[in-house]
Amino acid sequence: MLPNFNPFGLEPWPYLDVVRAVEDHNFDAGWVGDHLAFHPPVIEATAALAAAAAVTDRMKLGFAVLLGAMREPVWLAKTLTSIDQLAPGRLIVGMGAGGEHPPEWRAAGAELAGRGARLDELLSILPDLLTGHAVNHNGPHLAVETPALNPSMSAAPPTVIGGRSDAALRRAARFADGWLGVWVSSEGFARSIDRLSEFAEQAGRARPEPMMLAFAAIGDDQAGCARDAAQLYRGQYNLPYEQVERWTLTGSVAQVADRLADYQAAGAQSIAVIPARPDLLGQVERIAQVRELLS
Repeated sequence: MLPNFNPFGLEPWPYLDVVRAVEDHNFDAGWVGDHLAFHPPVIEATAALAAAAAVTDRMKLGFAVLLGAMREPVWLAKTLTSIDQLAPGRLIVGMGAGGEHPPEWRAAGAELAGRGARLDELLSILPDLLTGHAVNHNGPHLAVETPALNPSMSAAPPTVIGGRSDAALRRAARFADGWLGVWVSSEGFARSIDRLSEFAEQAGRARPEPMMLAFAAIGDDQAGCARDAAQLYRGQYNLPYEQVERWTLTGSVAQVADRLADYQAAGAQSIAVIPARPDLLGQVERIAQVRELLS
């Protein structure tokens, strides 16, 4: 996860330094989160990914995840096709319903209620918007009338759906290539994969790729790791550490690798890691060491 959120209040904000380090360490992908107005300072997600596109050449660039129901569909599609021009073939469109911070929905002029249904409707028309088709859609939640957007993509990019609920799993099974779980045990992750398989079969589609988003504070000082992780949760989510401690990976490279191996064994085919310590460049190096142990 690229640090477009700044819960530690770092000055200067080392966003592009971390982006370059992630590419230099040969990670498969860099991801950004999305909020309009949240607890810490936030670089807007599409701007953050466009900036990452400009300073990288190889790695995939993804949203984990965009609050699609907060955005006007045509402007969103235009932004995504523009990022694709900067990073051809490297975009991954992650979407989620969100809703944990109602004030930002009011600020965006978007209704909090019905956001899941709006997101489903957006996902049904987004491929046409992205691939250069005129769209005239008058649905129960969205009205879109637009000529074909130019530039466009030759094919719709991979789509990932985030969330732990059955609604998120059903949405992934209907629309997505991947499902991204977070704040769940390895046993719970395995159960979610079973549900995902059931919903995909009902939808007549192949099961999306199971993916995991994990928070990790890596170092030999266990107490310092826990302290930094607690600061991240306070600064980014206004959450007490005790509420999410059981899902947080803390400790040495080997200890974190052992925890992530449990998710691999449970069925995770991809794992994205959120560095939960303020030494972000050092954490990138340690996450790369974790990756070597896992592979």
